Amino acid sequence: MKVALVHDWLSTKGGAEKVLEAFIELFPNADLFTLVDHMPKHKRDFLKNLNIKTSFLQNVPLSKKYFRHYLPLFPMAVESFDLRGYDLVLSSSYAVSKGVLTLPNQLHISYCHSPMRYAWDMYHTYIKEHNIKGVKGAFIKYTLFKIRIWDIVSSNRVDYFIANSNFVKNRIKKFYKREAKVIYPFADTKRFSFYEKKEDFYLTASRLVPYKKTKLIVEAFNKNGKKLVVIGEGEELKEIKKIAKRNIEVLGYRDDDSLIYYMQRAKAFVYAALEDFGIVPIEAMSCGTPVICYGEGGVAESVIDEKTGVFFKEQSIESINEAIERFEKMEFSFKNISDYAQKFSKENFKRDIKLFIEEKMDEFVSGK
Repeated sequence: MKVALVHDWLSTKGGAEKVLEAFIELFPNADLFTLVDHMPKHKRDFLKNLNIKTSFLQNVPLSKKYFRHYLPLFPMAVESFDLRGYDLVLSSSYAVSKGVLTLPNQLHISYCHSPMRYAWDMYHTYIKEHNIKGVKGAFIKYTLFKIRIWDIVSSNRVDYFIANSNFVKNRIKKFYKREAKVIYPFADTKRFSFYEKKEDFYLTASRLVPYKKTKLIVEAFNKNGKKLVVIGEGEELKEIKKIAKRNIEVLGYRDDDSLIYYMQRAKAFVYAALEDFGIVPIEAMSCGTPVICYGEGGVAESVIDEKTGVFFKEQSIESINEAIERFEKMEFSFKNISDYAQKFSKENFKRDIKLFIEEKMDEFVSGK
């Protein structure tokens, strides 16, 4: 069986890229199609010796730094991939990769991390947070309007959707009017191993972009005075360093070994994003570390309130600090938390994906 993997773009290694890594392990002889490949050398080991094919966006001016500015061209770019000759097309999509063109004799299964958030449910938040106004704002709004139309049309090109959470499954149903099978993503539960000796600091780690709400967590700890370690890189790094008080240590980017060290020893992991699923909280729990998180979205499907962590109800300083106060009055079994997280292992994920693909391929070949 000849397999094509399709991924939106390669620029950093986040949760979607970890899922792609599992797909590569399942289909090591596949070809990989992606809009652009600007993955740094120190993060691309998981790509192994894969044959990677990029779109024309790889070579447009300033592509490495500003490829997202070419959003109006994304549909054209993903439709430019020639996938003739492949039996299975497996797309890993949080933007446009599900929109590839396939033939009637090809099976297309899309693992949907999310419908394009800034075009759909985060549209108004995106417009507000980026202060989009004037002529430029009108162009961006019109572009996203056209993207939404294309997004609905292209959703019909997928034979079967897999959603990474029930939260995303409901959004696929809302926006695309399609059903989806839920298969949760995984954490590297072997590397993020159990460690019982917790120290007197809290940890947060993520890409430092507005919707992750890391700045909000920093503001909450500015107020409560408790020790916080911040790990991550992104557009908000400079601002977070500027506002952080002495009780907060902002480390910036750290490799997995360093992240695991802090995650194993933190008294709790704090997470304030409204996530489609959220792999980092799973990694924390795998270390035996409780998670204090916003109790909505995909994270509410992985963290168990008052058993593996504590929920806060609002994305606000007051709500975060109230949850921390409750947490400090509670007792947790770090070993039970780690044992619970093992169900989100890579082995379980790969098994479930393989079984789903085999079932749908058998149905497709037999014409049922």
